Amino acid sequence: MQEENRVRRRVRRLPGKMRGRLRGHHAPLSLKYALWGLISGTASILAILTVTHMAGHPLLIGSFGASAVLLFGAAESPLAQPRNLLGGHLVSALVAVAVVALGATGMLAISLAVGLSIFLMYLTRTVHPPGGATALIGVQGHAGLFFILIPVLAGVLILLATALLTNNIVHHRQYPRHWL
Repeated sequence: MQEENRVRRRVRRLPGKMRGRLRGHHAPLSLKYALWGLISGTASILAILTVTHMAGHPLLIGSFGASAVLLFGAAESPLAQPRNLLGGHLVSALVAVAVVALGATGMLAISLAVGLSIFLMYLTRTVHPPGGATALIGVQGHAGLFFILIPVLAGVLILLATALLTNNIVHHRQYPRHWL
């Protein structure tokens, strides 16, 4: 009975908790920051596509576009730091490979892979939101063990190298804020 009352109270509080404020705090806009994000983001995906063309192995997956947004649009975010970039994608790729190896590939498997990725990224302190997409892509594509190396590790290393170069070549940016 007491547990039932707690649940009812939580449900009654939901609308108030969902309300939020009408306006949030936004940092001032910076045209040079936006333009450098445009240049850096374009360069990072172009670098992956160039290596793909040279190597003959597809290295570009959709989640790398989301990683580029973090690396070049929010480089100071904890979610964009190298530990999170590398760890988040690798943990999620491992989850995808494990789920597929267990013979699961349907809707529940895809959903579980994303959930497990979130759980493991949190436990390993490597939360990187695009990692969830890496897990989804891996299960959807019936990924094998090689998926962890190509495209995931190779693509992430290209993204990281591009972020290190483009975010530090200009005076108004610094990347990373920390490695571990």
